[in-house]
Amino acid sequence: MTQTLIGRVLRAVVVTGLIAGPVLTQTASAQQDPGFFVPGGQQRPAQGGQRPAQGQPQRPAQAPAAQRPAAPPPLPAGQAPPAPVIGIVDIPEIQRVSTAFTQVREELERRRARLNEDLQREQNSWREAQQALATERAGLSADQIRTRERDLQDRITESQRQFRNRAQAIEQAGQAALVEFERALGTVIRQVAQSRSVNIVLPRPLVILNEPPFDLTEEIAQQLNRVLPRATVPAEGAAPANAPAAAPATPRQQPAQQPRR
Repeated sequence: MTQTLIGRVLRAVVVTGLIAGPVLTQTASAQQDPGFFVPGGQQRPAQGGQRPAQGQPQRPAQAPAAQRPAAPPPLPAGQAPPAPVIGIVDIPEIQRVSTAFTQVREELERRRARLNEDLQREQNSWREAQQALATERAGLSADQIRTRERDLQDRITESQRQFRNRAQAIEQAGQAALVEFERALGTVIRQVAQSRSVNIVLPRPLVILNEPPFDLTEEIAQQLNRVLPRATVPAEGAAPANAPAAAPATPRQQPAQQPRR
């Protein structure tokens, strides 16, 4: 009976081994060589396959480049500009030899000199009044001192206002005369340029080197003195409140300077 029991156990072990053998073999093969098909077993996905890298941000999809608009059709051929004929003008030299410009400069200098003389006399009178007040202060009451100080301050304020108005009137008179000068100069430059068939006029500061025939300065200065021997300078106290803007005489680097001392 014991042998019979042992035989049953052995047969069970053998049968179990026959059944579990292929399963163990498949498991070992899958662990040793993953990713390959094993006959009689189930195909497993490869464990060592590539995975998306972690920690690296994925680049966003780039938008397609915008299509450039089509180029506009070419314009029809136009008229070609004429060949350049250049003339050169020295504006400061013209101002120096102009009789009208010299007359304006001298008149403004006389008015400024008179203004300075009057200002000096008025300032001296202010100082004398201050000294007199300091000398008499001991014999004056507080109210009298305040009254005289206030009167002196009002006198100084009013005088300063008048002198500022006179200085402004001189500047406005110079601007009005300058407008007349520049208009005449522009007309003469155009006349001389047309007589020489010049179609481009450049100021002297823009030119580094040129031949003498290109220089129109002397001819323009002579013609300007014939056209405008004297300029009109408004009388003192009659200058316009806002002098009109000077008309450009010719393309140049700097406008004509107002006559000054």
